[in-house]
Amino acid sequence: MKSTAQAADVIKKQVEKGGLIHIVSHLDADGLAAAGIVGTALARLDATFRIRIERWIDEKIVDGMLADKPSLIIFTDFGSGDLNVLNSRLAHLHVIILDHHQPVGEADPAFVQVNPHLFGIDGSRDLSGAGAAYFVARALDKGNVDLAGVAVVGALGDLQDKYEQRRLSGPNAIIVEDAEKAGCLKIETDLMFFGRETRPVHQALARTTTPFIPGISGEEDKSLAFLASLGITPKKGDKWRALRDLSEDEKKRLFNALADYLMSKGLFGDVALSLRGSVYTLTHEEPWTSLRDAREFSVLLNATGRMDKHGVGVAICMGDRGSALEQASQVLEEYRGVITKYLNWLLEPKKGRIEEFDSIWVAHGDSVIDDKIIGTISSILSTTLVKPEKPIIAYSTVQNERLAKFSARGLDSLIKKGLDLAEVLHICAEKYGGRGGGHNIAAGAQVPLEHVDSFLKQVDEHVKKQLEATVSVGS
Repeated sequence: MKSTAQAADVIKKQVEKGGLIHIVSHLDADGLAAAGIVGTALARLDATFRIRIERWIDEKIVDGMLADKPSLIIFTDFGSGDLNVLNSRLAHLHVIILDHHQPVGEADPAFVQVNPHLFGIDGSRDLSGAGAAYFVARALDKGNVDLAGVAVVGALGDLQDKYEQRRLSGPNAIIVEDAEKAGCLKIETDLMFFGRETRPVHQALARTTTPFIPGISGEEDKSLAFLASLGITPKKGDKWRALRDLSEDEKKRLFNALADYLMSKGLFGDVALSLRGSVYTLTHEEPWTSLRDAREFSVLLNATGRMDKHGVGVAICMGDRGSALEQASQVLEEYRGVITKYLNWLLEPKKGRIEEFDSIWVAHGDSVIDDKIIGTISSILSTTLVKPEKPIIAYSTVQNERLAKFSARGLDSLIKKGLDLAEVLHICAEKYGGRGGGHNIAAGAQVPLEHVDSFLKQVDEHVKKQLEATVSVGS
């Protein structure tokens, strides 16, 4: 909290001077939520600011920001893994980093860095980039407590609901408590289909991709047939029923049937368990909208970021409930179709697009899967479609960059055995002239295209060494 107060003090002083403030954030749901929180807090101070959303940070991006001659640059949801670039280019500027990824190197002493890892807090599960941004906004003005709901959305978008019954905990629990006290959040335990309040139950089931349900996700007709086989009627009179309209007995039957179905497909029991958990409802949002359920809100944000509609996502986080929300809803439908298409392409029988190495799984997205969506694909695969004893790394090529973008995911069980994907990707990417980092459980990298095969072999070897080292120490 001392670091958040320090960041708030720097922001206040720069706002008083009247200079231009740059907010630079990542394009995923957490990054857009973080940018929206800081943007709203600055707008309330009548500050002059600009928000820029990026896939990553490099010298070209930093130099582009400098052309605007900002008096302060605020990085949200990234920056701690790019300290070498920031130190070399921005040492003469006021810089604030609000991040939750593992820091790589030491920040310039003049920078203010708010990062849970610096204080012994796990940034992969206990505080997101939006959470760090929220605490700074709250330090700026206690009235910004109404932004706690957006911070919850960011944490859920970063899959930080890793505690029992898929709850948020650690410092995230403080944010949840703030949101509840502000009267904008309600928590209950229920099935967690996408569109549980806004869609007919068969559509909600078909739109569920976390977990991905083979043969049902993306297939409305098969979802209807599945419900019919359980004696669950999707309509009452002329009105479609949403998940929230089902009786407890119907929900129980549906959950048990889905668990059996997933097991029949060779998927693990914990996949079925992920269908039920803590539901975070944003009570100040209108019923029957995709913003009412915080997880659905996060998917909406992720869609705008991944589909090059960053400004739409940020506008929603800053309160736009008009044209931005309407546009985002259209983007979301397209996004979900793209996700289903990519997953079906990867899983096409006998094509070998998901390959098993000694210590990892590799999903070869090549030039087919958009590099901005590879992280989402990797997350879905890690919890649904591969054996949990190995992490998965998915990649796709970045158009016109001669780069490959990698996204790696593991499960908690592997982290407990010593897996640290951030370390693995950082070491292996640097060996081939690339960059890598992130969290122990979720990390990313960019590597020159000609080194893809060598890089993957190195990752496989490093993961094996990490896990073997833990076994050796345990024995």
